[in-house]
Amino acid sequence: MRTNRYFIAVVKMPPAEELQHSPGSQSNDTQPSESEAAAEIFAAAADAEAAGLWTQIKAEARHDAEEEPALASYLYSTILSHSSLERSISFHLGNKLCSSTLLSTLLYDLFLNTFTSDPSLRNATVADLRAARVRDPACISFSQCLLNYKGFLAIQAYRVSHKLWTQSRKPLALALHSRVSDVFAVDIHPAARIGKGILLDHATGVVIGETAVIGNNVSILHHVTLGGTGKACGDRHPKIGDGCLIGAGATILGNVKIGAGAKVGAGSVVLIDVPTRATAVGNPARLVGGKEKPTMHDEECPGESMDHTSFISEWSDYII
Repeated sequence: MRTNRYFIAVVKMPPAEELQHSPGSQSNDTQPSESEAAAEIFAAAADAEAAGLWTQIKAEARHDAEEEPALASYLYSTILSHSSLERSISFHLGNKLCSSTLLSTLLYDLFLNTFTSDPSLRNATVADLRAARVRDPACISFSQCLLNYKGFLAIQAYRVSHKLWTQSRKPLALALHSRVSDVFAVDIHPAARIGKGILLDHATGVVIGETAVIGNNVSILHHVTLGGTGKACGDRHPKIGDGCLIGAGATILGNVKIGAGAKVGAGSVVLIDVPTRATAVGNPARLVGGKEKPTMHDEECPGESMDHTSFISEWSDYII
């Protein structure tokens, strides 16, 4: 019977009103807000996604090491010996970008400290890896993207240089920017603002200017320039909306806006705004459907679909 009385004493709780106002109860001020709770849930989900992806990357590396023993030592040092994605990519970038005067150990510490101090950088890295794996049919695995895709590596190095820039460590940011340009042939100014889920496909010759802004889930092919006109100062570079697709060799100059979900055809020279979900092609670029009523395509995110030719209804209509 004493056991039963004890059990009843434990489960019998006072009314909620008494709990809220009793001297020993926790005040509402210390309760996490809805936004804080949502942030905790998001952070936990992001951690789980990164951990799952890292597990897959290590499994891919083990398989490759078994299939190709000549790469076993390389795969061990770059992936298999590391405990996290942040450590692996910091080691790999440090070795890629080092020089006789900019040591790999210094760069490793710089990359690792930056990635671990800001979880949003790790989350962007995960999104960039998934973008390359899903959108590029030539990408055979996450591990190959991590090790060999210079567009992906250039973006991750940019993210660190941008963080340094925002911390007023501009000389170091510019030194890192210079090394990225030398090694990967990708020139992204540290002050540019770039979202996540970015694919730089092939990446050679990509130039992104100081005041350029790029949204999320954007795909950019090789030899694309987001530049100034050469005469403007201040805010002078393009603004690329979410989900855009910029074709190979396209040149977009000046403080122009490319609307969300828009396409810019390969080799186009764009000097004016492109509306949301419109397509600009040619040199100088013209809007498909005309300036007054441009044709709006059905794709919400061509940056993910990678469809470069949907504006052409029939190939027979395409005349050179």
